[in-house]
Amino acid sequence: MAQETIKSVVEMLAEQPPMDNMPVFNQLWEISVELRKKVEARFALTPDASVKDFQPYHGLPGTGATGSQHMFTGPEIDWFVHSWIGNPQYGFCNIHITIWLGPHIRVPHFGLAIATVPDLFFYMDYIPRVDLMTDLVYLDKYYEPLNERYLNIRQQAELAYFTSKSLYVRQALSETAFCYTSKPTEARIAFVRSLAHEMLDRWLKWVDEAEPVPAEERAALAARDLAIRRNIAERDPANVVGDRLFGKEMTERLVRNLWGGDRINPRPE
Repeated sequence: MAQETIKSVVEMLAEQPPMDNMPVFNQLWEISVELRKKVEARFALTPDASVKDFQPYHGLPGTGATGSQHMFTGPEIDWFVHSWIGNPQYGFCNIHITIWLGPHIRVPHFGLAIATVPDLFFYMDYIPRVDLMTDLVYLDKYYEPLNERYLNIRQQAELAYFTSKSLYVRQALSETAFCYTSKPTEARIAFVRSLAHEMLDRWLKWVDEAEPVPAEERAALAARDLAIRRNIAERDPANVVGDRLFGKEMTERLVRNLWGGDRINPRPE
């Protein structure tokens, strides 16, 4: 029978003693590098120098925490995030690949997080650029084809569906988002790798086939994208873990980097 958890990341980390998740982290990081290589092969990307001091960065004394943030922009990419944070040797890590498109097309953005909390956690979704309650053409094109896959995975007994206690986080997930915890077995990690590539390959195909957004509509779309990106970064309930490991001031800078608050490169038009 399928499982579900409504425990927060903070609660899950507190319930289990420290454990060495470095081998799991190495495999998850490898997955993220594989995805990044596919993105770099498809898009012209320029690193944003606003995060040069975060490659890597380190936590408060005694925490052993560290991480890195790499952000890229390009003619088609508004903000591409490849980052990680945590202390895998004590159980926690969180790796992000998020790709925010420019307003030239209306394809959903790509979102992925793979983590240990200390069990395996993964989130994958296509972030919509329209109101799915009213734009049924968009819904049918990008989300209906995933519905059966979503339902099949939701029924897997080895996975526990992660239901966030945060109202905003639940609101931010599409109805075909994958968001689960599981024991970090080799089989589960292989499943995450396969699903991540499946999601990215589908998304890249959408980008290649997309029709352009009329020029007069792009400014409004870009403003909406930025507002959503900022809200997601700032309202993440797991930011409190960052406060504990890095201090509030550093965590605020890390969160600001995730949405591009200090970016140097211009946004695409």
